[in-house]
Amino acid sequence: MARRQSNAGSGNSGVRELFVPGRICLMGEHSDWAGSYRRFNRDITPGMCLVSGTNQGLYARVSPHPSHLVVSGVDHFGRKTGPVEMPMDPQTLLAAANEGGHFSYVAGVAYQICIRYQVQGLVIDNYKTDLPLRKGLSSSAAVCVLAARAFNRVYDLKLTVRGEMDLAYHGEITTPSACGRMDQCCAFGARPVLMVFDGDRLDCEELTLGGTLHLVIVELAGKKDTTEILQRLNKGYPVADDDAQRGVQDLLGATNKRIVQATMTALAAGDMKRVGELMVEAQAAFDAHAMPMCPSQLTAPNLHKVLEHEALKPHIWGAKGVGSQGDGCAQLLCRTEDDVEVCMRIVQDELGMSCMPLQIGASRSVSQALIPAASFSQSLFPASKCLPPALFPILDADGLLKPAILVLVEEALAAGLQHVVVVVAPTQHAEFENIFHKQPSIRDYNRLPPRLQTYADKIIELGQKVTLVVQDEQHGLGHAVLAAKSALNASEPFVLMLGDHLYRSNHERDTSCVAQLLEGFTGRSLMGLRRTTEDHIGKFGCAAGRWEVKRDAPSYKRITISTVVEKPTRAYARANLATPGLKQGEYLTAFGLYVITESSVFTYLEEMEAVRESVGPTAGPLQLTPALDKIRQEVGLEGLMIEGERYDIGGDPHSYLATLNAMAPEPGSPEPPHGQPYRSPSMCFSHPAAPITVPVADDEVPIA
Repeated sequence: MARRQSNAGSGNSGVRELFVPGRICLMGEHSDWAGSYRRFNRDITPGMCLVSGTNQGLYARVSPHPSHLVVSGVDHFGRKTGPVEMPMDPQTLLAAANEGGHFSYVAGVAYQICIRYQVQGLVIDNYKTDLPLRKGLSSSAAVCVLAARAFNRVYDLKLTVRGEMDLAYHGEITTPSACGRMDQCCAFGARPVLMVFDGDRLDCEELTLGGTLHLVIVELAGKKDTTEILQRLNKGYPVADDDAQRGVQDLLGATNKRIVQATMTALAAGDMKRVGELMVEAQAAFDAHAMPMCPSQLTAPNLHKVLEHEALKPHIWGAKGVGSQGDGCAQLLCRTEDDVEVCMRIVQDELGMSCMPLQIGASRSVSQALIPAASFSQSLFPASKCLPPALFPILDADGLLKPAILVLVEEALAAGLQHVVVVVAPTQHAEFENIFHKQPSIRDYNRLPPRLQTYADKIIELGQKVTLVVQDEQHGLGHAVLAAKSALNASEPFVLMLGDHLYRSNHERDTSCVAQLLEGFTGRSLMGLRRTTEDHIGKFGCAAGRWEVKRDAPSYKRITISTVVEKPTRAYARANLATPGLKQGEYLTAFGLYVITESSVFTYLEEMEAVRESVGPTAGPLQLTPALDKIRQEVGLEGLMIEGERYDIGGDPHSYLATLNAMAPEPGSPEPPHGQPYRSPSMCFSHPAAPITVPVADDEVPIA
C-alpha cells in the first residue's frame, strides 16, 4: 500500500473547522443488528433505540488537497499520530481500510467517496479529541462521520445528515470494524434521535424533549471484548434454537420496543423520574437475558459496582450500561444539574473512576432579534424621502394606527425575545428615538384618551428592550446585518426580521409567525419558507432540499436545505430547485424570517464587504444570501414552512395598500379592551387583501 509520512496540508487554503461528537445509546443497545435480521425472519420485532450525541468528540480542520488524502490525529490522551498521506486511488484506499487501525476508518470513507463522486483529495487534521476510545461512545463512528462530513463540506456534495450517516456506515464496514447502524447517529449532534431498524431499512426521527437530561458518563476502567459480545448474542438469530436464545430475541425485540416507546413518552413529558425507572428496568432485563449468553463480558463487575453504589442513589433517577454493555461505560441520570457535580465527585473520589458530564435537550435559547429598517424605497418616492417603509403607518388588528416598526417589535417581544436591535439611517434616527425612547409632550399626552395614554406608557416600556444602531450608508441586507454586530451578542443566535415586511399568521392556534419560527428552532440556523409560483421566483431568494421524514412519511414542514439561490431565473429553477411534495411550478422561497446561530456569519460578511469596497463605487450591494450559503456548506441550514403570509410595505404603492387591507380590522368592529385584537383583520379599502409579491431593487432586501 502506498502510504508515506507527509508534511502537506499546513498551508492549504479554504480551511474549515468541524466538530463531530461521540454517541451514547440511551435505550435499545444491540437492537440495530437484531432488527436487521428481519430480512430473513419477519417474526423478529423491528429494532428501536434512542441515541444522542455527546458533548465530547473530535475537532478537526479540513481543507482540499489536489490529489491525496492527508490525515493526522490526536487521541484523548494527547498522543499525536501522522500525518499520513495516500493517493486518492480506490485500490490504495481499500487496502488501507482493510489493514485496520485508526486511519483505516478515514480510508474506508475516502474509498466510498472515490467510487461515488468525482472529487480530489482532502487534508484532515484532527487536532483535538476529548472523546474516550473504545468505551461504548462510538469513537470509530465519529471518525467516519468526520471524514464523510469533511468531503461533504469541502466539495459541497449536498448530502443531508442521513446521507453523511450512510456514507460513514459504508466507510466503516469497509474496515474490519463490526459496527452497527446506530453508531453513526452522532452525525445529528447532541440531540436525541429515535432510530428504527427494519431489515435493511433505517428510519431516524429527531425528538423534542420536555426537559433536560443531566447525565454523567462513567469510564469503568475495565476491559470488554465487543466482538465476543456480538458473536455470542448473534447466535440467537435469525432463528432461535432454545429458550435462552428466544429470551435474547424478546429482550432486543418486544421488550425493548415497549421500553423505548415508554421512554419516548416520558421524555416528551419531561418526566425524568420515569426515564430513570425505565433505565433500571432495561438494565435488569439485559442482565437477565443477555448476561447468560456471554458471562465473561457481560457480568461486568465494574458496571454493577457503580449501579449499586449507595452514595449515588439519592442523586440519580436511574442508571444503566452504555453501548454493547460490559465494563466500558455507564450512564447515570442525575436528578438536577447540581447533582451532576455531586455524582462526579463520588465517582472520582469513592470509586476511583473518571467521568464526564453530558446534558441533552438544553438547546441554545434565542433572546435577541435584528430588524434592518434603514432601507430607501424608490418605488414609494416621494413618501420615502421623509420616511423609510418601517415608519409607514399601519392600522393594526388592535385598532391602533402604528408605525410598521412598532408592529414588528411587538411581535418579536410577544414571542418571548428580550432584546431587539433596529438598524436605522442617520437621517431617521430621531424619528425612531421618538417612537421608542421619548414620551409625547405633557400637553399631547394629556390630550390622549386613557386607553392611548396606557399604550404610550407601554411603548416606552417596550423601548427599554430596543437598541437603535445607525447605518451610515445603506448597501444591502448583508451590510445592515454587519452594521448591527456590535449591538448583538454575537455568540448567541438571533432572529432576523425584515423592516419593510409585516407578517400575519394563519396558524390553527393563532401562533404568530415569529413564534412559529422559534418553536421550530432546534439549534441549527433556520430559514422561514413559503411556497411561491414560478411566475414570481425571480423576485425572491429561493431554497431547495429534502423534507424531514417522520414515521415513514415526509412532514412537508421542515427541510434540510441543500441550495440557496438569489432571484433565480425560471429555467434555472426548473433545472435545479424542484422540491418533492410541491405542485408543479411551485418553489420554496424565503418568508423573510430567520434564526441565525453562527457568529461566522459576521466573518463571511466582513470578507465580502472587503471585496466589495475594493471594487469601489461600482460595487453592488452586500447580500446576505452568500453568507447563508456559506453557513449551509459549513454547518448546515434548515428550512421551516411558516403558516402565514408576509406583506411587503416597501415595494410599490399597491403592495403597501394591500398590506393595509390585510392587516386592518373590519370597519365598524367594536373597540376591544386595550391590548386585545379585533377578531377579523380583513378590512378592504379598494383592492382585495392578498399577499403581494413585487420586485425589489438591488440595493434593497435580497431575500424577502
